[in-house]
Amino acid sequence: MLHEKNEFNLDMPHRPRRRRRTPAMRGLVRETRLTAQQLIYPLFVHEGPDEPIDAMPGCMRWSMDGLCAEVGRAAALGICAVVLFPKVDNKYKSTTGDEAYNPQGLIPKAITRLKSEYPDVLVITDVALDPYSSDGHDGIVDQTGEILNDQTVQVLCKQALMQAQAGADIVAPSDMMDGRVAAIRQTLDANGYTNVSIMSYSAKYASAFYGPFRGALNSAPKASGSNGKKNPGDKLTYQMDPANAREAITEALLDEAEGADIIMVKPAGAYLDIIYRLTGVTTLPIAAYQVSGEYLMIKAASEGGWIDEKKIVLESLLAITRAGADMILTYYAPQAALWLNEA
Repeated sequence: MLHEKNEFNLDMPHRPRRRRRTPAMRGLVRETRLTAQQLIYPLFVHEGPDEPIDAMPGCMRWSMDGLCAEVGRAAALGICAVVLFPKVDNKYKSTTGDEAYNPQGLIPKAITRLKSEYPDVLVITDVALDPYSSDGHDGIVDQTGEILNDQTVQVLCKQALMQAQAGADIVAPSDMMDGRVAAIRQTLDANGYTNVSIMSYSAKYASAFYGPFRGALNSAPKASGSNGKKNPGDKLTYQMDPANAREAITEALLDEAEGADIIMVKPAGAYLDIIYRLTGVTTLPIAAYQVSGEYLMIKAASEGGWIDEKKIVLESLLAITRAGADMILTYYAPQAALWLNEA
């Protein structure tokens, strides 16, 4: 209606912009909040000096000393959890991945040292055979090229138990074999490790976003196997079809019933709908993995001057949280924590 000052005012009882008027008001009504404590920092370790990863600028393959120093830096920023991935020398790889449960191997040494130096930092370990497999697969490949489910699960149980014995707080099976959560839970409990949690990669998709990670670990599937064995060049028979959404619910509910403490969606950014769907069917905490391809796209675009790295990173992490993730695995964890602490 018109007023004496010749101003036009709409007769509106609700004006949402009132809640956006000042920084204090926006902060007061903010629905989704992101903190450093929600971030999990993925770290690569190998038997060598610290070296940069060409395909993942800003990320390193750490020596044991470098790993410990980096965990200390992350902890000082408020990051309370790390997840470890090994780059294993080819001489230790085999078709059955036996190095995965070697108690003198790279990962158990790293776990023991980290828990000694940083007892309050949660150490999460990857349970899968691909870093240890000469075939580059998460499971054992037979002569026909089939990834053997049940035989693989037996090895995964040995791997998870070894990691628990070394001091891991959380074991995270990323292999996508059927029934592995129940088998690992039974193995841990039978050996007295009832307090070790399982973070299950429940909805892990056969995604093209994993390329830089596989380069960092030299763990991509081999085009052909040894001794004339057929070897699948992809992981489509065990990782999920990117076209499927309802199947993620099936996988998550199975893992919950089998004893998972946390379920995961991987990748995160292209699968926000999956994260949101799972919030409606489970009360378990949900993790999401902002994977290497997502990291590299942001990093490359920012280094090219095309985007504002800080704003894009924090917005992407906020979106993952808004979709329903309780925790996020991201290579940006220390930088994001620094930015959040400055806010």
